[in-house]
Amino acid sequence: MDIEIKNLDFNHISVLLHETIDQLNIRPEGIYVDGTLGGGGHSLEICKRLKGNGRLIGIDQDEAAIEAAGARLKDFADMVTIIRSNYVNMKEVLKEQKIDKVDGILLDLGVSSYQLDTIERGFSYREDAPLDMRMDTRMDITAKDIVNGYSEYDLYRIIRDYGEDKFAKNIAKHILRVRAESPIETTGQLAEVIKAAIPAKLRVNGHPAKKTFQAIRIELNKELEVLSSVLEDMVELLNDGGRLCIITFHSLEDRIVKSFFRNKENPCICPPSFPVCVCGKKPLGTVITRKAILPSEEEILNNKRSKSAKLRVFERHL
Repeated sequence: MDIEIKNLDFNHISVLLHETIDQLNIRPEGIYVDGTLGGGGHSLEICKRLKGNGRLIGIDQDEAAIEAAGARLKDFADMVTIIRSNYVNMKEVLKEQKIDKVDGILLDLGVSSYQLDTIERGFSYREDAPLDMRMDTRMDITAKDIVNGYSEYDLYRIIRDYGEDKFAKNIAKHILRVRAESPIETTGQLAEVIKAAIPAKLRVNGHPAKKTFQAIRIELNKELEVLSSVLEDMVELLNDGGRLCIITFHSLEDRIVKSFFRNKENPCICPPSFPVCVCGKKPLGTVITRKAILPSEEEILNNKRSKSAKLRVFERHL
């Protein structure tokens, strides 16, 4: 499906904007990577702080984001390079740009407001549209393929694990029952199936389809696998004192980031009874955020989608 791109409609509000920019500890002539460029909100603030040989590499797999960010960052075109790719390819992308090390990396994970609000992208359970949910529209598989092609067990597994929904088994059964009669093709159809699988008196904490839609989106775009596989590369790409800032929006992502940062600060696997470390594993840096940085009450009031955001920061030491 072709997606019409409208630069001016990319109204993604950058979450934890000032907190993230402060934590990046920007060096005016440093090199920075925004691995989830989106509409370029975070990148714009980074560019404002760069000068001389300062450089920003922006990466995003979404065509609409690439075009919108290009327009927003046009005044800094001489220091900005925008590349359409998934941030999992960051090491290769930087190598192609002849960059070995950088001074800071930013990831703002999850789905953007633009993607949610563009009905035809099929991310939202509040509007009826073709079941899509692809962050990269070049992908062959869509959410429709998962909903109509996965086994009952696999649907149950992803809804349980990625949606953390206690009704996962019942939702999977309902999907199988309905699709046996005819394919589930739209977000509205799927939302109704999910709604029917959850007893009305037990529908709490928002829309009943929210968790299942999240689970399908995560599975389709391999969000957790991508995050887990690239963290090591990103830390290795940092200069001494360089920082990795990651904004997550649900507990699964946050758990991965928190655990990884902690392990890189204290990688020793020796038993606690050993008087000295003999495993040889050395710390790679320091966790700057002992507790995740959360949005202020004012930010949540202005942007309700920021409510679940958490920022964690790691500083590399060579």
